Amino acid sequence: MATSVQVVEKLIGRFGIDPGPIFARHGIDRGQLSDPSARLSQDAIDDVVRDVAALVPDPAFGLLAAECWHPGSLGALGHAWLASSTLHRGLERLQRYWQLLGQRTAITLREDPDGLAVVLRNPRSDPLIAAVTTDMDFSVLVDMCRMNAGSDFNPIQVRLIRPAPHDTAPYESFYGCPVIFGAPERAVIMPRGAIDTPLATANRQIAGLLDRVMAEDLARLDRSDVVARCRAQLHRRLASGEVTATQVASDLAMSRRTLHRKLADAGTTWQQLVDATRRDMALRMIEDPRRAIGEITFELGFSQQSAFARAFRRWAGTSPTQYRDALLATRGGVTARAAQPER
Repeated sequence: MATSVQVVEKLIGRFGIDPGPIFARHGIDRGQLSDPSARLSQDAIDDVVRDVAALVPDPAFGLLAAECWHPGSLGALGHAWLASSTLHRGLERLQRYWQLLGQRTAITLREDPDGLAVVLRNPRSDPLIAAVTTDMDFSVLVDMCRMNAGSDFNPIQVRLIRPAPHDTAPYESFYGCPVIFGAPERAVIMPRGAIDTPLATANRQIAGLLDRVMAEDLARLDRSDVVARCRAQLHRRLASGEVTATQVASDLAMSRRTLHRKLADAGTTWQQLVDATRRDMALRMIEDPRRAIGEITFELGFSQQSAFARAFRRWAGTSPTQYRDALLATRGGVTARAAQPER
């Protein structure tokens, strides 16, 4: 995403370096950086990072990306992050729509004994580029959490594959937690309590609208990604009633059999995809107290409220009403604390 390269542009400028010649050298038109629909070559961006690394003596300079990002730099994903009800929900959005930012890396969420692990796959063969881009991605990720949850938010632990630099203090100072070098993976371990706390910045209506926009953008970005394309169609069709694989296969200009085969190749099934999409939409919709349970039932394509209740209990371990009551009780406590004057 061209707008995300604004972070690189600002980072270069912090060191008194003119980014213009460097970008021009690698065929990057800086005029595109304000175009949310433009895509740039990842190879060219990596070449820019390599040139900057040769000019900046500080090996931890990528951490300063945290001071160079803006929600608009990340397009719809940045605004959806701000509207997420919890950091956990925001992290789930990052996992699902990360490829909108760039297709060379990916993140996955995994339960860890110490918390929730946000694992970065960064397959770059050049260890220098892998190290710098990992620092940029992780520093922006942690700062995004601090923007929503408060400046005192710190992860539990950060794990980096590369060997420890001569001075590890910048990493420990920025992350505010132990940083493990020479680890078997690149991961930020998030504290469970903090990431599940309701956020005052939440806006379910905006988040839901942006989810649909991002699902469609992801489907257009990679037409070979049948899962993303199916998810976009499910977002569009579920409210119209029961959705069938035959209908969605027709939307995607393929046979039902081909759709099932492509989903199997992607490691999922039609029913698993429908279930996962409904779950994501249900957990978002149930957070809005103005939405009646019956309305949510209809919008998710369930024929009866009892069927929705059974599915929701399977997803969340409790009924829709109990889940909402518990969420509102927690949010009420957070709102009350937020309303107290600072001392």
